[in-house]
Amino acid sequence: MEEQALVALLVISSLIVLAENTDHKNAIEIYSLHVESTVTSRFAHTVITSRLVNKVNESQEAVFEVELPKTAFITNFSMSIDGETYPGTIKEKASAQEQYDIAVSHGQSAGLVKTTGRKLEQFHVSVNVASDSKVTFELIYEELLKRQLGRYELLFKVRPKQLVKHFQIDVHIFEPQGINFLETDSTFMTNELTEALTKVQNETKAHILFKPTIVQQKKSPELEETLLDGDFIIRYDVKRSVSAGDIQIVNGYFVHYFAPSEMPTFPKNVIFVVDQSGSMSGRKIEQTRDALLKILEDLRPEDHFSLITFNSLVTEWKNTLLQATGQNVESAKRYVKTVMARGGTDINNALLTAANTLDKANYAEILQAHSISMIILLTDGQPTVGVQDVEIIQQNIQKAIKGKYVLYCLGFGFDVSYKFLEKMALDNGGIARRIYEDSDSDLQLQSFYQEVATPILKDIEIQYAENSILELTQNSFKLFFDGSEIVVAGRIDNELDVLPVEIQAQSHTSNLIFKEEANVREKEKVFQHQKYIFGNFIERLWAYLTIQQLLEKSISAQEEQQKNLQVARALELSMKYSFVTPLTSMVVTKPDDQQKLQLANKPAESDNEKSKFTGFSVTDGGLHAYPVSILTNYIQRVPKTGQRAILLDVTEQSPDTNEYPHFLFQLPRQNDVICLNIDGQPQAYINLISDPAKGISVTGKLGRNRNHFVLFEITNLDPHVQLHVSKEGTVLSYGGHTTKLPWKKSASSTIQGLKIAVEKERSLTMSASDNITIKIAFVKSPNRFLGLYFMDTDHFSDKASGLLGQFYFDTHLESNPGASQGEDERVLSVHGQKHRVTRKYKKDYRLESATGTISCWSLHITR
Repeated sequence: MEEQALVALLVISSLIVLAENTDHKNAIEIYSLHVESTVTSRFAHTVITSRLVNKVNESQEAVFEVELPKTAFITNFSMSIDGETYPGTIKEKASAQEQYDIAVSHGQSAGLVKTTGRKLEQFHVSVNVASDSKVTFELIYEELLKRQLGRYELLFKVRPKQLVKHFQIDVHIFEPQGINFLETDSTFMTNELTEALTKVQNETKAHILFKPTIVQQKKSPELEETLLDGDFIIRYDVKRSVSAGDIQIVNGYFVHYFAPSEMPTFPKNVIFVVDQSGSMSGRKIEQTRDALLKILEDLRPEDHFSLITFNSLVTEWKNTLLQATGQNVESAKRYVKTVMARGGTDINNALLTAANTLDKANYAEILQAHSISMIILLTDGQPTVGVQDVEIIQQNIQKAIKGKYVLYCLGFGFDVSYKFLEKMALDNGGIARRIYEDSDSDLQLQSFYQEVATPILKDIEIQYAENSILELTQNSFKLFFDGSEIVVAGRIDNELDVLPVEIQAQSHTSNLIFKEEANVREKEKVFQHQKYIFGNFIERLWAYLTIQQLLEKSISAQEEQQKNLQVARALELSMKYSFVTPLTSMVVTKPDDQQKLQLANKPAESDNEKSKFTGFSVTDGGLHAYPVSILTNYIQRVPKTGQRAILLDVTEQSPDTNEYPHFLFQLPRQNDVICLNIDGQPQAYINLISDPAKGISVTGKLGRNRNHFVLFEITNLDPHVQLHVSKEGTVLSYGGHTTKLPWKKSASSTIQGLKIAVEKERSLTMSASDNITIKIAFVKSPNRFLGLYFMDTDHFSDKASGLLGQFYFDTHLESNPGASQGEDERVLSVHGQKHRVTRKYKKDYRLESATGTISCWSLHITR
C-alpha cells in the first residue's frame, strides 16, 4: 500500500499539533492533548502529553513539534506506539554526535531542536503510524522562572490546528511565601473560551485550569476550525518583607530568594553607544531613534547621561556627561532625531571613547559619589573599521573599564556575533541581549532599559554558616535592580540544625546588613505531604542554576584550564540530572528502524546567525563550496562514504551566493526565509501582492533578460497614492499631481500619515503606522536592478493575494520524508499545495543585511 506523508504538529506551552493532508484531512486525529505544569517555589516542571490515532487504512507519518522556553532544559522524552515505549536517551554531546553522524552517512537522521523566536525553542520528532494505531508522545522540561519587572511569567503557546476532544492546560503553583497577585492573559481568548478557564487561589497555592470543550474551541458552529491559536500566559508575584529574604529546604538542599523593594534608587551615569553604520539603515535606525527618545524621557533628574554614535567615525553628542534636566534631555532628543545610518562599524573606538568619557567625568568630580555608571552598546554588525579582531577588542575594553563600570551589549538582528557581545558584556559585569528585527524592536529596547533603570543595591555579599554549606552557587553580586531577584542554592551539611544567613550590601543612602536564621527541620516540614511537590525539586533547582552559572563563567574564563574544569563540571551535572544542555544531547531511536536516529541539542543564541565563512570540498565529483560549519561535519563523515575531501579554509562565497534571487521574504511569525525565483515573460506586469483589507497593491516587471525586476508599481488606497519605481527613479502621483524623486538625492514626503522616503542611490521606503512597510533596494552591482521586500508583514490580512501575497497566510514548512541523501530539503505548504524547497545560500539585496549573504529555502515557480 502506498505510504502517505502527513504532518501532525503539536505546540503547547510551547506546543503545537497540526494534522493536515490534501487527501486525508485530519487523518491523524489528536484526541487528547494535556499540558500539566507544577510550579513549586519558582521552579517549573512541565509535562506535555499528546495522544493521536491514525484513522485511515494506510500508514501515516506523524511529526511532533513542541515549542518550549529557551531557558528550559529538556529532561525526558518518550513515544509509545500500541503499548511499546521508545524513550529518548541523554548522552554527552560528542558521543551523541558521533552516533548521529553515522546515521547521517546512511541518510537516516534529523535534528530535533531549533530556535523559533525570542523566547522559544522547537522540539521536533517524527514517527510512522500504522493504520488504526495509536501513539502517545510525552515531553518533560524544567526551568527556573526568572523575575523581571516585578513578576514571574509562565508561557504556553497554543496552536493545535484542529479540534481536540480532550484538551487542557493544568497548572498548579505553590509559593510558601504567599502569592501577592496572579493573572492570566491570552491572545485568543473569547467569551466562550473564558468560561473554560477556572482559577482557584488561596494564600500560598493557585490552580489554573483551561479545559475548553469541542464546541467552545470552534470558530463558529458551522466550521471545524479551532480558535486556539496564540499565547496563554500566567503571571504572578510573591509576598515579601524587608528582610534577608526567604529560605526553603528539602532533602538537604536549600534555595534562598532575596528581592528587597521600596528602597531609594541609585543615580545612574549612563552612556548610550549607538551604531549608525549603513547596515542600520531603514527600519532599524528609525526604531532605534524612537526607542532612544522614549528612554531619554525616562531618565531621572538625578541621572547623568551622554550619547555616542558611531560608524566609520565616532561622534559624541557632548564631550562629557550632563545631568538629565529637562533642557538637556530635549537637546539630546533633537540630536537623536538627526542620526542617520551610513558608513562602517568601529566598535572598538566607540567603546573606548565611552570609557574615557566616564573616566574624565569621575576625575572632574562631575558625578555623584554614590552612583552607578554603565555603558549600553547597541550594534547590528561586525567591526569593519579600526580594530576588527574581536578578541583584541574584548581585551581593550576590559582594560579600559577595569571593573569600574558595567557594560551591556545589545545585538540588533542576526548579522552581529552574539558570542562576541556576550563575552565582552560578561567580562565587564553586564549581560548581552538579542534585539529581534520586528515591528516592536523599539519596545524591546525600551523593555531592556527598564530592567536596568532602577539599581537599588550594589556590592551584595551573601554569607552562610561557615563549613556547613557545600557546593554553593554564586553568592556575590555587583548590582541588584528593583523588580528582579537574587537566587542562591546549595547543599547543607547533614549535622546542621540552624542555617544562619548574613547579607551585606550598599544602598544609595547607607550600608546595609540583613540577618536571618532558618530552622532546618521547620523549613523541611513546609514541603511535606504537598501534592504540588515533584521529588527533590530544590536539588534539581540547584543543579539547573549551577550548570547555567558554570557555562556563563566558562565564557569569560581567562585561563583555558579554568574553563575546561567549569565545562567538565557542568557536563557531569547535566548527565547526572538528565538535562539537555549545550553539553549534552538526547538521542531518539525511531521504532520503524533501530538505526534511524534523531538528535536533540540545546541551541545557543548564536546558532541562528548567518554563516560568513565558506570552504571548498574536492571530491571525485568535482569542486563544491559550502559554509565551513557544514563542510566540517561533512568531512567527518567522508571516510564512511569512501570519498576523498580536502577542506580549504577560505572566505570566498559559494557558487549559490553569486546569485540574487528575484524575491526574499520571511514567512509570517516564523524565522524561515524564502528565496523565490520565477519564470515570467519579460516586460509583462506581474501581480505581486494585492491586499484590499490594507488598501495596498504591488505589480512588477521583469527586465529583458528576466534576471531581475526593473520596475514596480505601488498603489496605496488611503490616501490614494501611486508610486512608479524604476531604475531611473520614482514618480509619485497624488491628487492629480506628480513629483519626480530621482535616485541621485535623498528626499521624503508625508501624505496623511503615509511616509515615502528615498535614500540617495540606496532605497525607497513607503511606511505608515499599523501597516506594512514596503522597501525597494536600488542595487547597482553587477547590473542595476530593483529588489522588493516587506517589513511588519504580520499586518497582512488573509485577503492578500498575488504571487507574493499567497505566502503571507496559511503557509508553513514541513519535513520532507523523501529528501535526497545529504540534501537539506523541506516541503513548503501554501494553502495546502506542496512545494519542495532546498536550503541554499544566496546574495541578499536587503539593505539591513551586513554580510550580503543569506541562508534561505530556495523555491522556483513557473508562471
